Amino acid sequence: MRALHVITGLGVGGAEQQLRLLLRHLPVECDVVTLTNPGAVADGLRSDGVRVTHLGMGGNRDLRAVGRLARLIRDGRYDLVHTHLYRACVYGRIAARLAGTRATVATEHSLGRAEIEGRPLTRPVRSLYLATERLGAATVAVSSTVAGRLRDWGVPADRIRLVPNGIDADRFRFDKRRRAAVRAALEIPADAFVVGGVGRLVPGKRFDVLVRAVAALPGARLLLAGDGPEAGALRALTVRLGVTDRVRFLGECDEADGGPVPGVPALLSALDVFVSTSREESFGLAAVEALAAGLPVLHDACPAIDDLPAAHAPGATRIAGSPEELTARLRQRINLRPDRRPPRAVGHYAIKRSSERLMDVYAYALDTAPPNRRAFS
Repeated sequence: MRALHVITGLGVGGAEQQLRLLLRHLPVECDVVTLTNPGAVADGLRSDGVRVTHLGMGGNRDLRAVGRLARLIRDGRYDLVHTHLYRACVYGRIAARLAGTRATVATEHSLGRAEIEGRPLTRPVRSLYLATERLGAATVAVSSTVAGRLRDWGVPADRIRLVPNGIDADRFRFDKRRRAAVRAALEIPADAFVVGGVGRLVPGKRFDVLVRAVAALPGARLLLAGDGPEAGALRALTVRLGVTDRVRFLGECDEADGGPVPGVPALLSALDVFVSTSREESFGLAAVEALAAGLPVLHDACPAIDDLPAAHAPGATRIAGSPEELTARLRQRINLRPDRRPPRAVGHYAIKRSSERLMDVYAYALDTAPPNRRAFS
């Protein structure tokens, strides 16, 4: 089988990095097309030996990109096209049908209650999504929460397949040597209480709440991994609060350890507690990675944790989201040291399990597809 993955962009983000990890475990010959922004994840895919093509789409109204993508799909003679993220799902499903591809599936990574990938869920957005959704064989939801939102949005239940995101848990296992090395490189005392957050610096992640909570806790340090449009505002906030010496902005952290910026696995080993202040998530991949590192996790919305029985992640605590409550929760943990053993939830999200489930979706899509699909006019 030959499959083509079509994604909106390949900057550092949860969906983009999940695609890279999946391709390492899928027993399928795969190529990737990115409509825009061939960023750091594109470089990583190429280093893994994956062929990545940048389509050069100029914007949502660049309809010529659909024809270019259809030709690329037709010339590649792919058995299946798999689309990721809103723009790629809309244009990719149309292009796949024009190219006469036998089967198309899509993964819905970022459907919230009121937004999809940061854009408001307006009636035109919903209508376009649902119209093109019918062109595929199935839509994959990355969590039970997303599956429910898809049903509520109008996607028929029999077209939805649940394939949770996955992680390579062994890479995030706590390592004392990595902990010491990261703290030494960042000039953080070995006995300091260190809080961490990982994600795009965008308003919805509410990292300002985390900065305020740590600022109110004398002596606590905060490490933030990620970049985005809120970076400047967050840096300005640390200046106003007088905590520039206690808050470090690490920028985009690659998954690999080494180099001037620690990779996410090493960073997690250096922390004492992980916090996710986002009010809305489709999965919560960073929180699961923190659990794999044996960290206590304070979180607001996190379907990956909320969808499981509480006993599967006893180190995870739901927070309401105010800076004052978060400060109080963090203060309770200052003198506690976790044993750093990953909970049962981590095994539930093993990447091997996710890849096996996705292969079942591929088999279904190919088994139910017409043998000689014609392009529509």
